[in-house]
Amino acid sequence: MRSFLVHAVLFGLGTSLRMPRGLLLRRPSNAPTATRAAAVAEISRDEDLVANAPELLFTPLGPRKALNPLSPESATKNALSGFAVSLAMIPEAVAFAFVAGVSPIVGLQTTAVLGFVAAAFGGRGGITTGASGACAVVVAGLVASHGASYLSAAVALAGLIQVSLGVLGAGKFIRLVPHPVMLGFVNGLAVVMTRAQLRHFRAPLACGLASPEALAMVGLTSLTMGLVRLVPRLTRAVPPTLAAVSLVSVLSSVLKLPATTLADLAGKEAFAGGLKVLPSFKVPAAFSALKTAPAAFLKVVLPYAATMACVGLVESLLTLQLVDGIADDGNRGSTRQECIGQGLGNLASGLTGGQGGCALIGQSLINVEAGGTSRLSGMVMAGGLAAGLVSAAPLLGRIPIAALVGVMLLVCKQTFSWSSLRLINKIPKVDLFTIALVSTVTVTKDLAQAVFYGVVASALGFAWKQSTRIKATSSVPTGGWKTYAVDGPLFFGSTSTFSNQFDPKSDPNDVIIDFKSSRVVDHSALESINELARKYGDLSKKVHLRGLSSDCYQLLERLNGASTDYELMEPSSEDPIYEVAEDYSKYGTISVPRKDAAPPAEPEE
Repeated sequence: MRSFLVHAVLFGLGTSLRMPRGLLLRRPSNAPTATRAAAVAEISRDEDLVANAPELLFTPLGPRKALNPLSPESATKNALSGFAVSLAMIPEAVAFAFVAGVSPIVGLQTTAVLGFVAAAFGGRGGITTGASGACAVVVAGLVASHGASYLSAAVALAGLIQVSLGVLGAGKFIRLVPHPVMLGFVNGLAVVMTRAQLRHFRAPLACGLASPEALAMVGLTSLTMGLVRLVPRLTRAVPPTLAAVSLVSVLSSVLKLPATTLADLAGKEAFAGGLKVLPSFKVPAAFSALKTAPAAFLKVVLPYAATMACVGLVESLLTLQLVDGIADDGNRGSTRQECIGQGLGNLASGLTGGQGGCALIGQSLINVEAGGTSRLSGMVMAGGLAAGLVSAAPLLGRIPIAALVGVMLLVCKQTFSWSSLRLINKIPKVDLFTIALVSTVTVTKDLAQAVFYGVVASALGFAWKQSTRIKATSSVPTGGWKTYAVDGPLFFGSTSTFSNQFDPKSDPNDVIIDFKSSRVVDHSALESINELARKYGDLSKKVHLRGLSSDCYQLLERLNGASTDYELMEPSSEDPIYEVAEDYSKYGTISVPRKDAAPPAEPEE
């Protein structure tokens, strides 16, 4: 047996842990011109998340053929993929149940109920949903202090919050998440998932590095990873994860290896089988407190529910964007529908005594790579898990943990954005800082905080960089009027630098400010122009403005009123066309700039 396990380790490591070429190394300089151009184009797509998704996550199965969702071939692939993912869901659901402080059967029931509802009503096919670590960490304190009844109430309330956010269209704000934040998210998530898998090695390794338990754990894990990589080279008729887990389970049973099984981890009652393992709908008992002490009840439950709702939606929407790019099936997911689907799933989970959850990026990757790109795969995953718990629970309970750990370790390797390592010397330092910040907070805190900090850091970095770009070049042509040619964006962050470019005391009586190479972005920019004009007006000098967008002329006219501190020079066809980030309704009738629209006439004095 020991000889077999040693060979299994060598086989698995040799086939699965090989780093894909090209992820860390640049192409040689003597490569063909077209190849070099493609490489440059690849790097230049930094801010396109959906287009970059295949580069963020390395997929070992090669290109996938887009399938007709209604074709028998596609239905078969989606069903098999969903069944394979249901196996990978089991150890995660059990582990996250322990994190939340509830029975393992609750995690399995949550995955079945939440996974089915979210797949049926979510934003797109291919996403798999279940009990998650991010949500489990949030509610662990509630379970410890108030019990499982309050957990179900918080989950149901979180579902209602998510549905409300979906109806209001709040999911669209996920587009504000920049690319460095996404890189930090996937890298941090890879570390979190890897750390969760490594804990399964503690007990076997505690018996000794050369003990049968340690060799069985390492050997079966390595063998599974190797088979996942090998099976696609032999056939694509069966999902590689399903084939690998099945073969390793049979091998472990036949050789009677001392491997920890799912039943050992979750307890025999979780795999007792029968209809009694299925959840039933019931209103959480904690909701009775709404009648007696509603304020006290909401004070306890609402913070957990709101945090869980936000954490779940952030991870789900980020997973949605990644799956959009990786599936490459021509379908774009709906953020609004994903919020509603996740909310309905958590509502159903709460009403069945579940712990709640969200979309899982690791299992979603397994699903998509195995051909599961429709809603059928997610529904089969949930239905297969429920059916397995009812009719084949003892058989599922005999699956070695090592087999599922091997699958998840490969997912962790694929989740980590290896391409981000080659960007260290090619992207701004603020982006590197953002990637590291988000990765660190994802590992130490939670995803919602990580994304919030990352967006704030990226926004501040962008605003600071843009604020340093504005400048004004002065010239005094014949005629005595001094001209300032402004270059760069004028917005709240650059107004101070803009004002410092001028010298009202030394300038002549008439000054032209040309904004042809600039952009007036927001209300702060408009006020900055007015304030500068007042400085010249106090010295009995006049400013003449030109090169503005048509709506900017109109907005300044409304703000200027009867003041004569500056003159809006006659617009021309060469003026730039853009829109100021301002609420036009506060200024009456403002015509929106259009490329085919003639510039407005100069207002009469």
